[in-house]
This record gives sequence, structure tokens and C-alpha cells, in this order.
Amino acid sequence: MKIFNTLTRQKEELVPIHPGEIRMYVCGPTVYNYIHIGNARPACVFDTLRRYLEYIGYKVTYVQNFTDIDDKIIRRANEEGTDFLTIAEKYIKEYKVDAAGLNVREATVHPRATENIDTILEIVKTLVEKGYAYESNGDVYFRTHRFDGYGKLSHQPLEDLEAGARIDVSEQKESPVDFALWKAAKPGEPFWPSPWGNGRPGWHIECSAMAKRYLGETIDLHCGGLDLIFPHHENEIAQSECAWGVPFARYWMHNEYININNKKMSKSLGNFRTAREVGEHFGYEPIRFIMLSAHYRSPMNYSEEVMDQAKASLERLYTCRENIDFALQSAVGEARPEEAELMASMEKRRDQFKAAMDNDLNTADALAAIFELVREINTLTTGTTIGSKAAIELGRTLLDELCGVLGLLYNRKGKSLDSEVETLIEERQQARKNRDFKRADEIRDTLKNMGIVLEDTPQGIKWHMA
Repeated sequence: MKIFNTLTRQKEELVPIHPGEIRMYVCGPTVYNYIHIGNARPACVFDTLRRYLEYIGYKVTYVQNFTDIDDKIIRRANEEGTDFLTIAEKYIKEYKVDAAGLNVREATVHPRATENIDTILEIVKTLVEKGYAYESNGDVYFRTHRFDGYGKLSHQPLEDLEAGARIDVSEQKESPVDFALWKAAKPGEPFWPSPWGNGRPGWHIECSAMAKRYLGETIDLHCGGLDLIFPHHENEIAQSECAWGVPFARYWMHNEYININNKKMSKSLGNFRTAREVGEHFGYEPIRFIMLSAHYRSPMNYSEEVMDQAKASLERLYTCRENIDFALQSAVGEARPEEAELMASMEKRRDQFKAAMDNDLNTADALAAIFELVREINTLTTGTTIGSKAAIELGRTLLDELCGVLGLLYNRKGKSLDSEVETLIEERQQARKNRDFKRADEIRDTLKNMGIVLEDTPQGIKWHMA
């Protein structure tokens, strides 16, 4: 598999440190509010990457953190008259609701910043002892100029970064580009004891601590949104590599932004959308679908029209899957000679799918392969003569397999009818045989009012929920 490495700005073969195993870290949310639609993109994209890596045989250790101490969390707690832990717990639970709705699997580990204070303090002490960090009135800052590689991820010279930096009047730093590893406690804020006084960790240091604790000093793959490249990921590299003297991550993957109706999402523009409100309106699965319908490194646009298109595309997938189940009720036999070419073509869709995913996780082309497969399956299940059982079962296997890798078709429910409905359907069948079409139509309308739509096919009656 080849991926675009942000560090080198080129596609590279993904070669893990330990054969057969991928250790990956994905930056998770700061838990002070519901996640927005932009946060849903890395959640879905890198969950899909994990699924695909496991599909092709890797053992994946997937770490995604929760930032549970932060200025925004403290501010939200003060606004609601509660403590930061209550806010963090609330929105971790809400994140998990949204993640489950999006079919994003639980991480191998979901560490929290506040559970890793000891590891954070060890790293900060090491950086101070090595001269890469210094204390200033209870704050501890990283000396950016001491790290020759600073700017290598964002591909910006340190001089340019320094020219654009700003210093808050309350900060006492040696250089405007130095960043906080530890923050002295302000009155009323939560704190932990440290060699430099009571305080709390800076934002960047928590990810270095958790990556080291759960994945080791050098990890295979670090992922996140494009907005995290600078300063967050740049600072992670600096503090980690200076503390341990080895590369922090071999590969970096970043997803592009999402626009809302072709404009940047912003609360000031009134176009801010949470995953929760979109999920409640359209369902969560269309959100996941649109996240995979564009290449992760391409900007994408969210709109109600785009969501309607996603729902229609998903309906094609679900209809195909329902057609398979219905056709298998009457299909028989081994594959017929005339089906050999079609079955060979269906098998090639797996290769087409894998080629797309191996090419820098091109989920858009992978979806195209699935819809080609759907078209071929439909020729077996929707004609006047259905295909053989063997051919249709092949289609079922391939469709379930490939959609499973993308995390789609996860809302299929076992469907059954109560005895009253079954009796009505049987009565309608008998009415049609007796050419009592008036009664047959009456029953069809009754069932429709109950939310059950009937379809007469050469293979018998199909039904689905309206």
C-alpha cells in the first residue's frame, strides 16, 4: 500500500517497523462540545484506513486520545457552573454516541490527558535536563531554536514561522515561537503538582506522552486533520525527537477540510453543523458515505443536496443487498456456463477495489468498484430469470466484504412480518388468483398505510418498509 506522507510530500510504500503490525495514533477531540461535521471526516477516514489495513492482514494498534483538560473545557465548566471533569465525561459520552452512529469502531486504547500526567511530567523533566526546555514563572517552554528539524512537517522555515508569531503579554518566553509544555495554574483552575509549581499540561505534550506510552518511541503512522500540521503536529515532533533522540513517526497522513455550501464552516457565518444535528436529520450513514465519496486529501463540500445524493446512493446499495436475499429464496444450482464471464468480472471488482485503496486510500475509486459490482449483481437478481444460487452467493460475498471494509451497509435489520400482515399478503395473493383486483388493491393500500410497500415480481411478492 502506498500513502502520501506529509513529511516527505510524496507517496511512499507503507513499511511498518515491525512486520505484519501497524501502530497508529490519531488525534482525537477536545471534549467540550459535540463534534462538528469537520471532526467526522478524520474519524471516518482513519477508521476506514484501520479497517483496510486489517483486511489486508495487518495487526493494527489504534490509539485515539481525548483531550480532557484545556482552556475551552475549563471555560465551558465555568459557564455551566460545574467542574472540568463533568464536562469532559459528558462530551466523551456524546462523542461515543456520534462515533457509533458513524460506525467508527472503538480505538484499541482511548487514553485521556489527565490519565497520563506522570508520563507528561517525565518528558518535560527530560527536556529541561537536556536544555531543550526552560521554566519561566511556573510555565515551562520548549526552546524551538534548539531543534534543527523544526518546520520539517509543515515545510516552513523557522524564520518564516518566527516572523508570523505573536507573544501574549502574559507570556515570558525567550522566543516568540517557543511553545508551552507546562502551564502554571491560574486561580480557580484545576492543577497537578510539578517541580515548577502547580499547573497543568500544554496541549501538544499530551500526544507525545500517550503515543510513547501505548505505541513506543517511534510509531508507524500518525494521522489527523490538515489543521493540526502546524503547530500541533510540528510541536509533537520537536518535543518527542528531542526527548528520545529518535524519529517520532515514520508516516504522517492528513485529511483536507470540509466546506459548508462552498464556504468555510464558521459559527460567525451561521453555517456551523454538528454531526449530531446532521445525523438526526439525514441519518449518520450518509455522513460516512460522503466522507468516503471524495479522496481524503481533496477538499469536500457539505450541503443538503450532497446529503440527499448520498442517501440515494446508499439506497442503491441497500436495494441490491435486499434483491440478493430475495433472489436466494428461489435460486438454485451451481454456476451456469453462461455466467462464467460475469462471475469473473465480479471477482475482478475485489482487485479493482484493492488497487484503489492501495493507491493512497482512494475511497472514491473504491466506491466506484462497488457500484460496478452492484450493476453486475442486479443482472443476476432483477431480471425475468434470476441467476444461479452460486453466482448470486458470490455477489453477496463480495458486496458484504467490500462494503464492510468501508464500514457501510451497517443498518441492515432482520425483517419479519407479524401474523396479521402475513395473512393480508396471502389474502391479496388469493384475490389476485381469483381476479378480484378490487380487493387486491384494497389490501395493497391497507399495507401501504401500515408502512409496507409490495412489489410484484416474476419470482413472487417482494416487500419493504416505506
